[in-house]
Amino acid sequence: MALSAEESGRLTGLLDEHAERTIQRWTELVAASLRGRLSQAELRRQVQELHRAIIEAARGGGFDLESESAGELRAVLAELSRGRARQGFTATETAISVYALKGVLLELLEADATDTALRDYVAFSSLVDQMGLFTFESFVRTRESLIADQAEQLLELSTPVVKIWEGVVAVPLVGTLDSARAQVVMERLLQTLVDTGSPYAIIDITGVPAVDTQVAQHILKTVVAARLMGADCIISGIRPQIAQTIVALGIEFGDIATKASLADALRHVLRLTGVETARRQPRRES
Repeated sequence: MALSAEESGRLTGLLDEHAERTIQRWTELVAASLRGRLSQAELRRQVQELHRAIIEAARGGGFDLESESAGELRAVLAELSRGRARQGFTATETAISVYALKGVLLELLEADATDTALRDYVAFSSLVDQMGLFTFESFVRTRESLIADQAEQLLELSTPVVKIWEGVVAVPLVGTLDSARAQVVMERLLQTLVDTGSPYAIIDITGVPAVDTQVAQHILKTVVAARLMGADCIISGIRPQIAQTIVALGIEFGDIATKASLADALRHVLRLTGVETARRQPRRES
């Protein structure tokens, strides 16, 4: 709902004439809802920016939040939403920072009992509702973006590629291996093979709770991709239960080397590279 030119003029006059009272009361109402989670100085600065942006938008004539004259107001509301989302505030706490203006406008208009004042309050309230909805939508978009970024970071952290020996890298997998994670594993492994020039890679699935057809396909695709890069892969962590499942499912690993543990895989690779592994001999008693 847009304000008419007359309504916009009355809103500008009201906020301009009672600027200090409006800012002070608005800040108090918002501060009460945030329970000290934001400093009084920072909160007052945000309220002042909103107050100024509303006046500038209303001076453009008919006040419409979607209009070009309200561009700065939309930018201020969006920045407020982004900041609150990053600071861990809820959507409700963010929206209240805008909706609190209704209480201030009511206090300013309650002394005037005319029909014009009542109509103005209804119109101004509708405008504040639009601002609140815009703030809420901006908050949700920011929060979704933050969640997506955090999920991507967690996914990368959960799939480390470790250089454990010259020419040997390992990918210790823990947890469920789905399509998205398998893609990350493949990309990180291939990039590490390029960066280190390693001819051998160990894919350890000791921490994978179960291996089904889908998980096996993801592993095989990763092995094939590594071979295309000139590296051989060894799969370790084939526990008895997983081995039985693989046989029952009829999954074929072909000529891919498999080992029961990461230590066995490492010894296998070291033999391939010509490095002798010393085994501890029992101490002879004198």
